[in-house]
Amino acid sequence: MRQVIVIGGGIVGLSVARELALRGNAITVLEKEAGWAAHQTGHNSGVLHAGLYYKPGSLKARMSVAGNASMARYAQDNGIPVEICGKLVVATSNDEIPRLHALASRAEANGVPAKLITAFEARSYEPEVSCVAALRVETTGIVDFPAVCASLVRDLDGHDLRLQSPALAIRTRGSRVEVATPQGVVSGDALVNCAGLHSDRVARLAGLEPSATIVPFRGEYYELRPERRDLVRGLIYPVPDPALPFLGVHLTRMIDGSVHAGPNAVLALRREGYRWRDITLGDVADVARFPGTWKLARRFGRTGVDEVLRSLSRKRFAASLARLVPAVGEADLVRAEAGVRAQAMLPDGSLVDDFLIESAPHQVHVLNAPSPAATGALEIAKHVADLI
Repeated sequence: MRQVIVIGGGIVGLSVARELALRGNAITVLEKEAGWAAHQTGHNSGVLHAGLYYKPGSLKARMSVAGNASMARYAQDNGIPVEICGKLVVATSNDEIPRLHALASRAEANGVPAKLITAFEARSYEPEVSCVAALRVETTGIVDFPAVCASLVRDLDGHDLRLQSPALAIRTRGSRVEVATPQGVVSGDALVNCAGLHSDRVARLAGLEPSATIVPFRGEYYELRPERRDLVRGLIYPVPDPALPFLGVHLTRMIDGSVHAGPNAVLALRREGYRWRDITLGDVADVARFPGTWKLARRFGRTGVDEVLRSLSRKRFAASLARLVPAVGEADLVRAEAGVRAQAMLPDGSLVDDFLIESAPHQVHVLNAPSPAATGALEIAKHVADLI
């Protein structure tokens, strides 16, 4: 029986661990925090993506479409709240209609059930929405991803699951990989790095020079006050900017009935920087030294300034939402928990658009797995297990 060490206790790491266990491996999971799903998995909007946004044939497209079904099935089989509610992507002006049609074509290429509808038809789904046309995506859903992780942990009963166990050093000795932790050295036949916000650093610890560097972007959310939740029945998204990997500020009815609004995207000043005051000088220095940061800033400086201003102004945030649902006002919003996206960036300043997985002898490193990685986690796990 092979011993495989998985670093990272989010939904991707736990899914990989489960898949490897199902294939007859003995598993050790190392998670640096005191609980599972502590970062990206536990701070997202809980959307089960359909797979319409991604380049046909890409890992994101294939694993999101397949993951939409496999994750919903896993949730249903394990008594986890899940709802396939569908969503609207809305064009709020005529100049967005060509992009909406392009998105519909991409959905068709990816095998995603979606149809273009009129503004009148859109209001039958969302009476308060404002648009000139929309795309109805039937297979989008909502799910409790932290509950999925709790179930994955139960699936791994009998294996070696270690919290508060960061990887301090990694070395390969012959056919064995050794990981030093505060509790001692763990030895295995193979290593899988699913460390999310620290995946590039873990790769370097293991002797790999990754092709991309993680640059953290904080996504800030509001939620609608309980008495205003009836403004939104499901999920309402804008037409995304194809030049950026972010989907724009949107409205999402969560599995618990609350309605989240966001996220925006601002550079975080710490790998786990959920607030403006969360600053780690070493993390700031790493971002400042990386040449891609400045090249990205030159390309999207105006967009970055707009995002910062929206971060600092609830009025601006509300105005962005009012483009989708005019009845939403500043007084309807209360701050909700933020998330941090582990975005891989290349030295030329381009953001890695697809999942990025790199290998070395006895090692696999998942280096870029932001949204829709939670949706596709069970499919990513199969891919990684095949590589191992």
